[in-house]
Amino acid sequence: MMTKEQREQLRGWFTGRLPDGLFEELAEVTVDREEITVIGRVPGPRPAKDASPAEREAAVEGRVQEFRERTRDDRIAVARDAERRFGRKVSWGVECDGRRVLFTHVAAPVMTRLRQPERQVLDTLIASGVARSRSEALAWCVRLVQRHTDDWLTELRESLEHVQRVRDRGPDNEPEEAEPGTGSG
Repeated sequence: MMTKEQREQLRGWFTGRLPDGLFEELAEVTVDREEITVIGRVPGPRPAKDASPAEREAAVEGRVQEFRERTRDDRIAVARDAERRFGRKVSWGVECDGRRVLFTHVAAPVMTRLRQPERQVLDTLIASGVARSRSEALAWCVRLVQRHTDDWLTELRESLEHVQRVRDRGPDNEPEEAEPGTGSG
């Protein structure tokens, strides 16, 4: 788990390392044990005022695709530097006209042991067509919990940061004092 300061340093590194003009704004940098995800805002297209919703949606898709192709080499160079520096894969995405699109992302396997009642929940999601597999059903459950417990998860993360700060002040992290009679003076 990264501290707030470490996350700020990571965001600062990307702010400084990204080529000028790559994004209108660096919208979000998130990190976990496997991946750093960088999301930037790009300007929306300017369709005609009388454009239909379908035309507007297609224009956004076209803008996102154009950005992805045009910036590929720059993003790869930044990702290589970041992967060496931070030891995590880098994924990219954009926000354009209120729509968020991820280009790449890590799908990390998670091992777990579930008892029959939990497996039955996953199997119900499969049977109802919500998911195609137990792993997809589990991911769906995680997204649902995430959506409905953001405040609780934020509070939990903040308390973990507090625990890390207390650990950092522990006796193993204090500078060693000179023994009496061995100091200068």
